[in-house]
Amino acid sequence: MDLSCRKRFCGIAIVLALTASVASAQSAQSASNGTRGAFTNPVRAGARPWDFGALVQSGFGVTEDRGGFKFFMVGAHAGKVLTGEMGYGVLRGEFEYAVEAFPFWQSYTPTVQRQNCTVATGPLGGVGAQCSAPFTVGGTFSGVSITPILLRWNFAGTRRFVPWVQGAGGVLWTDHKYPAFGGPPIPGNTGGFSYSTLGDNGANADTSVWNFTPQFGVGVHYFTRANRSIDLGANAIHISSASLGDKNPGINASVQFTLGYSWWK
Repeated sequence: MDLSCRKRFCGIAIVLALTASVASAQSAQSASNGTRGAFTNPVRAGARPWDFGALVQSGFGVTEDRGGFKFFMVGAHAGKVLTGEMGYGVLRGEFEYAVEAFPFWQSYTPTVQRQNCTVATGPLGGVGAQCSAPFTVGGTFSGVSITPILLRWNFAGTRRFVPWVQGAGGVLWTDHKYPAFGGPPIPGNTGGFSYSTLGDNGANADTSVWNFTPQFGVGVHYFTRANRSIDLGANAIHISSASLGDKNPGINASVQFTLGYSWWK
């Protein structure tokens, strides 16, 4: 092979080597971009997305005499991720502000008998109680629940899983005063009563159609594909009228489980 041929061969070899090197670099860059673009989890991708979801929630009372209280509701969630990723290690994540509304809300409660009683003074100065006939309170309550303040921390998670923790406060309206207040009728309508018992069964011994719902919850989003997730959660919810009614028995704690599906935009 003469010198000119060897120069041409060397030149072609150098060109091929440079081309292969550039192609390899481009392939690596494309693979890297593809990996970054493959994140199904929009929280981890740093997109600060909107989060719109449909929810079904159900649970039960867990304190004192509220074990017979059951709950079922259907509603929606709307939130906005407001920050990029913050924090370190397993706590790294993003902050979301959201609201939830349950236009269908029901509570199934035990029924009890109640009498409305008043103090009466007899013609000879004796004091007794005049009471209505016994009537039933409790049963099924229907209403609407709105949670306008929901502060959620979405952990960075993985490509598929995004755990979260939240605190929230809401308000509940029911079609009649909730929870029902009452108990066994006063023994005897003209005597044998105590003023404390009478106070519990007086005509004004009622709660309120308005209650407040401070709550704390944990959960996880499971992304089935880009910007779509199945959502599982558990909330501890306190229900109290803050003494808007004459009585405020409330529900100190209930545990409610959530199943939802979200669209991330």
